[in-house]
Amino acid sequence: MSSRGFMSKVAIPYAEALIESARNASALEQVNQDLYLISDILKESKELKTFFYNPLVASEIKKNVVNKLFADQVHSLIIKFLLILIDRRRIALLDIIINKYLELVYQLQSVVVAEVLTSTVLTDLQQNSLIGKIKDMTGSKTVKLLIQIEPTLLAGFIIKIGSKTIDTSLHGKLKHISVYLKSTSSVSI
Repeated sequence: MSSRGFMSKVAIPYAEALIESARNASALEQVNQDLYLISDILKESKELKTFFYNPLVASEIKKNVVNKLFADQVHSLIIKFLLILIDRRRIALLDIIINKYLELVYQLQSVVVAEVLTSTVLTDLQQNSLIGKIKDMTGSKTVKLLIQIEPTLLAGFIIKIGSKTIDTSLHGKLKHISVYLKSTSSVSI
């Protein structure tokens, strides 16, 4: 088993426990938002991520930083959860736990998550249109778009829904044409 697979298996009970705690506290939506906030902060600050994931930094120091940094920003349940992860030396799994948590919550709520890579910011009209098309495609009543700006895309966008990828980017179309031309060039006339 790969180390990523092992870490994923370790993360599942933590994600499930957090879901159960959030449901008991009637704070599922707040916890979702708080986890997105923490995830964004860790993506933005590589130094903070390195600090939390460094096993040489004392647990008490990490706890103090969590309390000072997040006390007024996130639900107390998240603070307690982060402190438990620090005590159990599982804080390095935070990204994986957050991803598993969101995956499980969306399954519970029958939400389809679509990752969208685009070169430009999508307008509300474009987002709503995309959500409507994804709803039609999947039969889901609720769609959550996770939009990432990817400046290297020349035009179009790439949508990932589970294991399915829809590539409408210029690069994707050129690649498709290239494959088609290669397959037709091997046919003799």
